[in-house]
Amino acid sequence: MRIGVIGGGAWGTALAQVAAHGDRDVLLWAREAEVVASVNADHRNHLFLSDIDLSPTIRATGDLADLAACDALLVVAPAQHVGAVLAATPVGTRPLVLCAKGIEAGSRRLVGEVARAVHPQAPIAVLSGPTFAHEVARGLPTAVTLACEDDVLRTALSERLAAPHFRPYASSDVTGAEIGGAVKNVLAIGCGVVEGAGLGQNARAALIARGFAEMTRFGLARGARAETLAGLSGLGDLVLTCSSTSSRNFSLGVGLGRGEAATALLADRRTVAEGAFTAPVLRQAAAEAGVDMPVCDAVCHLLEGAAVSDVIGTLLARPLREEGV
Repeated sequence: MRIGVIGGGAWGTALAQVAAHGDRDVLLWAREAEVVASVNADHRNHLFLSDIDLSPTIRATGDLADLAACDALLVVAPAQHVGAVLAATPVGTRPLVLCAKGIEAGSRRLVGEVARAVHPQAPIAVLSGPTFAHEVARGLPTAVTLACEDDVLRTALSERLAAPHFRPYASSDVTGAEIGGAVKNVLAIGCGVVEGAGLGQNARAALIARGFAEMTRFGLARGARAETLAGLSGLGDLVLTCSSTSSRNFSLGVGLGRGEAATALLADRRTVAEGAFTAPVLRQAAAEAGVDMPVCDAVCHLLEGAAVSDVIGTLLARPLREEGV
């Protein structure tokens, strides 16, 4: 199974490195001409993952049409651009493994729903979990969820992507895997705010726990399974991204917690903090589903310019209640 990777950022490059394990050919599509040139000439992605020597069996291209030679495609374009990129990609009935985490603005569709609308004949899988690209690319131990409704395809993809340092756990709950990845990005911004504002470790732990309750409520309302949300693609990813400045969303929150403006923080980023786009869409989707998500609402207010002290004060003044989902 020849793998093509759509997206030449750090995460796409890291997944190309995983797929190339055992000297297997991988085709990496990148929008940036400098990425294509450096991967092909130097076996490095100087723009996004400059300190990693890449497998010589990874070839880069700037032409989406070249992906027609691949048997399965890993889609690693930012969530807000997946629809446009896939519309220009020859897919047909080849499997799409969705590796972007987010909800499309405007339509409020999960990435899988976007992909199905563009290529209805293509089987869909989702790869999600606690992953920092630089660690995966270096070959550090990593476990992920690989969700697909088709048992045979799920097994084939898991076996193709598995490596000594990269362990996929199979699931049939595509919706749950997607929701965990989307919601945790928003919650990671909130945890970054706690760090940037110096609110302490108690507050961060409380936010993770209550945020996970929100993720679970929203996921169940959308048809996800609780065990998926409690697994690698939900709780596992949440813990990772809520505790490290290697997370783009957490770093964005740190800046907000220090009083910096969201517009300035987002304008200064070469890579995408998906949670900033997902937060307002998630707030709308939750309201439509009748799901209470106060932590996610608070993140929206912070991104809109509200003062940290005011937002935290509002959260802590909410009526007392019993703990539970």
